[in-house]
Amino acid sequence: MSLIKLFKHKNRKVLFTTPSHSQSFFIVNKFLQFYKHDISETDAHDPVTALAEAETRAAKIYGSKYTKFLTNGSTSGIIAAVLSCVKKGEKVMVWKNAHPCHLNAVKLAGAEPVFYDLPLIDEWGVYGKFDVETLKLTLNSDRIAAIIVTSPSYEGIVSNVSLISDICLANNVRLIVDEAHGALYPFSDRLPKSSVGIADFTVQSLHKTAGGLNPTALLHSQEVNPSDALALINTTSPSYPLLMSIEANINFLNSVRGRKKLNELIDELEMLRSYCENVEFYGDDVTKLLIKKSGLTGFELSEILFEKFGIEDEKTNSVSTMLLSGIGTSKKKIEKLRNALTKL
Repeated sequence: MSLIKLFKHKNRKVLFTTPSHSQSFFIVNKFLQFYKHDISETDAHDPVTALAEAETRAAKIYGSKYTKFLTNGSTSGIIAAVLSCVKKGEKVMVWKNAHPCHLNAVKLAGAEPVFYDLPLIDEWGVYGKFDVETLKLTLNSDRIAAIIVTSPSYEGIVSNVSLISDICLANNVRLIVDEAHGALYPFSDRLPKSSVGIADFTVQSLHKTAGGLNPTALLHSQEVNPSDALALINTTSPSYPLLMSIEANINFLNSVRGRKKLNELIDELEMLRSYCENVEFYGDDVTKLLIKKSGLTGFELSEILFEKFGIEDEKTNSVSTMLLSGIGTSKKKIEKLRNALTKL
């Protein structure tokens, strides 16, 4: 039984268990349906078995050996990946400006960080792709156990993970890819290639671009089972409504309807780029709208979009601004942005 089917099944047992709201007492009425499905590891429900089966099905969809559902964001996935493959005292390559969880994971493992830089693309104010020469030089001078690479970046810059993986394999180095912003990649050939199936560990945030609830995410592993590491950092009372939403999210993305919707989104975003010739676009991922306008700083562009057109961006620097889109971005929203950009 899947978690989705489990939630449709009406329990007829009388439960004197947690949670104490017993699926019938609602403090926040707007979350009534959430309370009804907020269950625990009871024999009457047996959600543990349903979750295990759902994760096994997900692994087949993604082509990974293990796929784990996460309800503490990609942060927990990065930490579990490091704990799964790095021993105390070993060295891990970490980008200096990476998400804080990268360095935190290394600290929790009792390992030693070896920091690397990424090239700054001055004309856009964003960091570029991972330089494989940096990896080769570091491996020649240091004994590294693992490396954490962010691809795509926040702004949609995608590194050559296949080449990085080849170098890591040749040097017995574990490759962990933070693909938090690339959760849509496995479901369209029109998007960059996913790191799932290439890296040893790949972490994706469903809530960033794939339509998931905050803070749902996934951890994919090609060899090492990360269950023991996740047990070290996860609660023993997980949110089964959130876990069920992950299963439903994956099923939708993998469905004919989901893939059609994703292709329609890509169509609209490509049309937007071709229509708005008065602004410049950059990046490898069409769903990340990194833009700049001649004569305006990124901050000025951001302010105009917000104050004049009621559009809020995701991230801004002194040169450019980035607007995030995903599976839930409607045609109407894209049209509103197009109209705003053409009036700049």
